[in-house]
Amino acid sequence: MKRRKIILASVCILLFYFSCILQAQEKTDSGVKWGGYLQTDNRLRLKDSDFSWQEYRLDLKADVSPSEKAHFYSEFWIRSWGFSELQNSSDLINKDKVAPWNLDLREAYVDLYGFLFDNLDVRVGRQRIAWGTGDKLNPTDNLNPYDLEDIWDFGRHLGSNGLKMSYYLGDYTFEAVFIPAFTPAVLPRGDWASALSPSMELPPGLTLRNLTDTITIPENNIKENSTVGVRVLKNFLDYDFSLSYVHGNDFFPLAEKIIFTPTDMPGDVDIASELIYPKRHVVGGDMAGTIYDVGIWAEAALFFPEKIMMTTDFSALRMGVHESTALDNEPYVKYVVGADYTFRNGIYINGQYLHGFIHERGKDNLEDYFMFGIEKKLFDNKLKPTISGGLEVKDFKDFKNNYALILSPEIAYYPLDNAEVILGVRWIEGKVTTAFGRVKDNDEFYIRVKYSF
Repeated sequence: MKRRKIILASVCILLFYFSCILQAQEKTDSGVKWGGYLQTDNRLRLKDSDFSWQEYRLDLKADVSPSEKAHFYSEFWIRSWGFSELQNSSDLINKDKVAPWNLDLREAYVDLYGFLFDNLDVRVGRQRIAWGTGDKLNPTDNLNPYDLEDIWDFGRHLGSNGLKMSYYLGDYTFEAVFIPAFTPAVLPRGDWASALSPSMELPPGLTLRNLTDTITIPENNIKENSTVGVRVLKNFLDYDFSLSYVHGNDFFPLAEKIIFTPTDMPGDVDIASELIYPKRHVVGGDMAGTIYDVGIWAEAALFFPEKIMMTTDFSALRMGVHESTALDNEPYVKYVVGADYTFRNGIYINGQYLHGFIHERGKDNLEDYFMFGIEKKLFDNKLKPTISGGLEVKDFKDFKNNYALILSPEIAYYPLDNAEVILGVRWIEGKVTTAFGRVKDNDEFYIRVKYSF
């Protein structure tokens, strides 16, 4: 009930805010702009015809420039979920469970230009700070936590409450970022979560009954909870380059302790794990440009992780306590290279190679991913067929047992300006040793309708 009141209050504030925006637009010529889109997204499992996703999203953006020295931007998502979250009859009086929906503040910040110095700009508030040149998958993009609620919406991050300063000196741009509070990544919904969490191997003779866990968030102080980043950018010979550094916590939890407890049934055990978010330093670099008419990009990030030891407690089973390395402090590198090109006949192609997916860490745990996309617009841009996909390889030496293949053909129809209808299929094949191979039974058909205003 408390959550519902908070949401309703937020909506009232939102509506009041937009009414003020519209009134300001009528009274002044301050450059006020507002817009957004309405999108419906329905997905159906091919295996059993069950709905796997149903989201109706209203995106609202406001862009206000009251003067040459200031700029305000905000973005909200108001979303309705198609699946009820009922567990018993008492839930029927709770509209949040009968017809779930939420209000998501994506960004809300103010820019101050020429703050203190003519060449210094400051941005304060909730903001998405995107670093890197790769196509949606960026090893150097480590300031905002990942938003993996929809695992197929690559490149989606949460906004972070923080401060960004940009100083311009000749051809150089210097950026400094401070985010005072840590926010973990949002993990995928439903069956897709297993893609990022491999199954646990038990000692011979043991069977898992219940698995529980507790998470320890970094302490609420500047030393343990904050994230800092700096970056320098420069264009050289028509190529964009940047070097960056980030210090903060990993966005994904890591098991630090696992406790085995016997049950009344011989051989059955309950497992309780304790998870933490280790610290890390990340040094990155990226570039982007063109060779003739071919667009190219590359970026790499060198991670210096904190060493984490894992304690496995079998004492209740009279098997003692064991220690192992959950995460070594040996540096490791994630990188991506890619290119795109548009042929004279209008066919557009895009290819990218990634070493180390977003959740992978540790020198010996990084896999290889090859991604591609091909599209062409037809009938005066009214129709656009596309085929995209990727190949995941865990071990080239034993390829047949360590691969996953994803193919996603779709067709987009544009019936009028600002409107699109997309029909597509997502097909997955692979081995359970890989991330996407673990969700190979989740093939689905999807239809999205979007209108922008």
